[in-house]
Amino acid sequence: MPRSVRKASLETRTARLANKLRRTPYYVKIAKGLHLGYYRGSASGSWIARRYRGAAGYETDALGGADDTLDADGVKVLDFWQAQDAAKKWAEQHRLIEAGVVRRGSYTVRDAVADYLEEIRSEKRPEAIKSYQDMFNAFVLPELGSLDCATLTRDRILKWRNAQATRPKRVRSKKGATAPATKPTPDTDDARRKRKVTANRNFSMLKAALNRAYQAERIASDHAWRRVKPFPKVEEAVVRYLTADEARRLVNACSGEFRRLVQAAILTGCRYSELTRLTCGDYNPDSRTLAIRLAKGRIRHVVLTDDGDRCFAAWTAGKGGQELVFRRGDGDVWAKSQQVRPLEIASGIARISPPVSFHVLRHTHGSHLAMQGVPFGVIARQLGHSDTRMTEKHYAHLAPSYVAETIRAKFPNLGIAEVEKIVVPLRATAGG
Repeated sequence: MPRSVRKASLETRTARLANKLRRTPYYVKIAKGLHLGYYRGSASGSWIARRYRGAAGYETDALGGADDTLDADGVKVLDFWQAQDAAKKWAEQHRLIEAGVVRRGSYTVRDAVADYLEEIRSEKRPEAIKSYQDMFNAFVLPELGSLDCATLTRDRILKWRNAQATRPKRVRSKKGATAPATKPTPDTDDARRKRKVTANRNFSMLKAALNRAYQAERIASDHAWRRVKPFPKVEEAVVRYLTADEARRLVNACSGEFRRLVQAAILTGCRYSELTRLTCGDYNPDSRTLAIRLAKGRIRHVVLTDDGDRCFAAWTAGKGGQELVFRRGDGDVWAKSQQVRPLEIASGIARISPPVSFHVLRHTHGSHLAMQGVPFGVIARQLGHSDTRMTEKHYAHLAPSYVAETIRAKFPNLGIAEVEKIVVPLRATAGG
């Protein structure tokens, strides 16, 4: 967006009120063929935009009230600088309409989301598209869907982002429910951090949709959301993993086909969605690897340990290459979220509290690799991270390090770690 211009007689409310009352606006040129106008009212003034259209003459549009008596809110009441931004956005939107890039009429956040989902349909797996759609339907469209993208402001998006971080956790609604169910969350530091993490994730998806629309010139400016930042310092890794004893107890607490799924997750670090679509042909007994098929034809090769290789050799024996490795006990495929309830039950039987999620099984694989000193680059490749940043974020504190080894080796024995012995007094005997 072009740089804002200066105009001493319009910049402040004091300067504007010094102008004489008249029927025509006071104009200042802010770009080629574009002017910002100020109507001086008896009590308060207002802003208009004017653009030159050649033989068609000038076109004008009302932008909002001036902050002569009320403080600017960036929506209905604008200061001099906000009015310039609004005029430029208005002019750019009309330029795009005339160029046939943007359809005439309102282009809403709902339109931007629909276009975004359609454009990434060929880039992402169907389950990912469904997940994105659910997120937009739950968190974005109810509040922002009807808003024209051209009228979005930093304050409106900031208000929406902040609200995401204060609402109770959503839970699966009962069939036929007319409103989403919520679950009260404790007001602890970690609970607040998690809500902010969710808000950041939702905001990131909203920005992705709006940025696509802006890059395709369906929106004139990205100024509103570009000035909104995610909550800082909330992505601190709080990794939970199972000890070897807990992993054995959990596997023993599982039964039937679900037990195989849990074993595979711990032994490979694969995601639930990756395991449930794994075919017998994806297991290579010669290289002792699994081929995890990703989007756009890409493949990640997961290395199997001796235990993992023995398991997959048994699970795939006698099956065709296109058959799924893992199916439910009734022969049906594992669907989204069907792992949640069985894990809760198994966690209770195994005396693991709070119950583990399937992602904890993936973290268990990565954590034990890190604690054995496996390089982060190797762990990143095994888990499918695009680089080592995510791997270091989650597992750096577990890896043997020069710092930890040096501290333990060099700190002297101060002789203050003796454990206090508890002395139980003898009961007095009769006549003692």
